[in-house]
Amino acid sequence: MVSPIKSYKNTFVILFITLIIIFLINISLGSVYIPLKQIILSFFDGNVEKEAWKSIILHYRLPKAITAIIVGSGLSISGLLMQTLFRNPLAGPFVLGISSGASLGVAILILGASFLGANITSYAFTNWGQATAASIGAFLVLSAVILAALKVRNTMSILIIGLMFGSLTSAVISVLAYFSSANQLQQYLFWSFGSLGNLSWKEILALLIVYFIGIVLVVLIIKPLNSLLLGENYAKSMGVNVKRTRNITLIATSLLTGVITAFSGPIAFIGLAVPHLTKLLFTTSNHKTLLPAVAVSGAIIMLICDSISQLPSSEYTLPINAITSLFGAPIIIWLLVRKRKINY
Repeated sequence: MVSPIKSYKNTFVILFITLIIIFLINISLGSVYIPLKQIILSFFDGNVEKEAWKSIILHYRLPKAITAIIVGSGLSISGLLMQTLFRNPLAGPFVLGISSGASLGVAILILGASFLGANITSYAFTNWGQATAASIGAFLVLSAVILAALKVRNTMSILIIGLMFGSLTSAVISVLAYFSSANQLQQYLFWSFGSLGNLSWKEILALLIVYFIGIVLVVLIIKPLNSLLLGENYAKSMGVNVKRTRNITLIATSLLTGVITAFSGPIAFIGLAVPHLTKLLFTTSNHKTLLPAVAVSGAIIMLICDSISQLPSSEYTLPINAITSLFGAPIIIWLLVRKRKINY
C-alpha cells in the first residue's frame, strides 16, 4: 500500500522549496534590504559584507522568521483539528475561547496595572510579563473547557461553551477598558494587533517547547481523527475512544493556540483559511497527509503575510493581524462562492 505522504511527494517537495525561498526573501526584506547571497553567507561562514547586516539577521529577522513559521504552522494545525472535531468548516483555533482567555489575562495586566502596584506596572510592558499573563488566562479558560468536556457528551455543546467563554471574557475586557487610561488602552491595542518580532531566543525556545508538546499530542490521535470525520457514532463502532480523542484534541489545540497567542498576540484567519486552501492542493481527508501539509502551508502563508507587513524599504511595519485578515477573509469568501460548499 502506498504511503499517503508518498502519493503527494512532488507536491510536498514544491511546498518545502517554496518555504525555503519565502523564508530567505522574508529575511532579506525590511527597512534595510539585505541581498540573499549575504544572508546565505551569514548562515554558513559568517562572513558578511557589512557587520550591521549580520546583527540584523541574527538578532531580529531570523528570530522573527522562525516565529512566523511556528505561528503559521501551529494555528493552521489547530484550525484543522477544530474543523475535524466539530465537523464544522467555519471552526477555527479560537472557538474554544482560549485566545479570549489569553486576551483577558493581558487586559488585566495592562488595563488593571494601576491597581496592582508599581512593580506590576513595569512588568506589564515586558514580553515575559504579557506572555505570562496571557498563558495564565488561556490556562484558566482551558481548565474550564476541559471540565465542561468531562460533563458534556455532545461535542457541539463544547463549541457553544467555548463561544460563551469568549463572550464573557470580551465583556470583562470591555469593562476594564472603560476604566483605563488612554496610555493603557493604546498598549493593549498594540498587543491585540499581533506581532512576530521582538522575541528573544529564550522566548522562542519557550514557544518551541510548548509547540512540540502540542505536536506530539496531535501525532498520537491521527488515526482517530480520520474516524471522527464520519461522525462520533462511526468512530465508536471502529473502536475509537471518542472521549479520549476529544480531550487530547482540546488540550493540543489549547496548548498551540495559547502559547502562540501569549507570545505573538491574537492572529486571525490563518487557522480558519489555511486548512481549506491546503485541501485544494491535497484532495484527501487523511490526516497523515493533511497535518504536515497544513503545517507547511501555514508557515508559508504566515511568512508571506509578514513580508507584506514589512513595507519594504520603509521603517513602518503594518499590524500582522490586519494583513492576515485582509488575506484570509477574501479567501473564505472566494471558496464559498466558487465551491458553494466547504468540505471538512
